[in-house]
Amino acid sequence: MQRILVWDLPTRLGHWLLAASFAVAWLTGESEEWRLVHAFAGGTMVAVVLFRLGWGFAGTTYARFAQFVRGPIAALAYLKSLLGHSPQHYTGHNPAGGWAIVLLLALTLCTALPGWLSYQNIGGDWLGELHEGLASVMLAVVLVHLAGVVVGSLTHHENLARAMVTGFKQGDADEAIAGVKPLAAVLLVGCAAAGAWLLSL
Repeated sequence: MQRILVWDLPTRLGHWLLAASFAVAWLTGESEEWRLVHAFAGGTMVAVVLFRLGWGFAGTTYARFAQFVRGPIAALAYLKSLLGHSPQHYTGHNPAGGWAIVLLLALTLCTALPGWLSYQNIGGDWLGELHEGLASVMLAVVLVHLAGVVVGSLTHHENLARAMVTGFKQGDADEAIAGVKPLAAVLLVGCAAAGAWLLSL
């Protein structure tokens, strides 16, 4: 195997935008002084997720849901293989990581809705509590995801976090994607900016 291009630019950029926005939203969640920043971060997350949902069908090979969303049996088989001598290797996301991605995308939208309603003073205090509860669940999934990245990196002897920066992973030459899709990345940035502005109104 050799280093090949696996992650296109929109996938990488979306990943880090979502991570950074979640960190900002979490850190500003309890402060009235930073309320607008919190709303900006939430709006950015929603826009990135909506773009990612579309990119999951129109993107390059390893960005597509059809490539990495597999059933629970496949996810369990992958996790079990990590305990053996021949762990399964996937050029793109492994089945367990695929489930984490789906959960994070869904949780972002489910967390944002009550948060936005609460921000607009629509509904009661229960919406704010629901928002905080879902955000806590999302943090738990993020921590499990990070643990999976560490375990996967050690098991397969490749830095998965660095791969999400450079776009390169280990694989066969014929598995590489054709390009990084810079125009789609520009569109993503525009969507993120629009989402941050609209949801903070």
